Amino acid sequence: MRDLKPVVQVALDIVEIEQAIEIAKLAVKGGVEWVEAGTPLIKAAGLEVVRQLRRAFPDKTIVADMKTMDVGALEVELAAKAGADVVCVLGAAADATISEAVKAARKCNVKVLVDLLAVHDLRARATQVEKLGADYLGVHVGIDQQKLGIDPIEQLQAIVGSVRIPIAVAGGITVKTAPELVRRGASIIIVGSAITKAKDVTRAAREVVAAIRTSASRAGFSQHKAH
Repeated sequence: MRDLKPVVQVALDIVEIEQAIEIAKLAVKGGVEWVEAGTPLIKAAGLEVVRQLRRAFPDKTIVADMKTMDVGALEVELAAKAGADVVCVLGAAADATISEAVKAARKCNVKVLVDLLAVHDLRARATQVEKLGADYLGVHVGIDQQKLGIDPIEQLQAIVGSVRIPIAVAGGITVKTAPELVRRGASIIIVGSAITKAKDVTRAAREVVAAIRTSASRAGFSQHKAH
């Protein structure tokens, strides 16, 4: 599965639904294929934002960044009913939580992305999570960690080669850093402020999409989508 064509996922960490939808429309116009309802947005607006994203983008992959830590089945079911295609669960959660999330995802016909944010032994947890049935893994350097200079490339390198499922990467990614992540084996490039806070959102999105497509072509990725 690691030969899947890399995609750009825009992370909407804005807290107003209307603004988030408008920015998403501009990003999709620029070629973004995956649209994420970020955790702050879901906390501020509830799963109604997922329902609105589903209506606005019926042919795009909608990601609900629930950051689930408990009641895995319930949270996956709620996000799925709202229209999400992918639901994010924390890798720091108990194995039972991840297993229940995966079971619910199979019933609801959605995918589970396990976010390795703040996991200490990335390689060990990545292999465990893959065995538990996760569809995607997420290497995630949070905003607070970025301030400390933690590099997502180093974290990506820690798990590449140890798992077969596609890997997503998030953490201050820009048009300059995105291609290197693709070359290193990432399949889902999650971009937040470099797109959402750009003066020209569509242009910023288009530039990131073009950069990873060029990198993917050079790396010899297949043209199958990651979802």
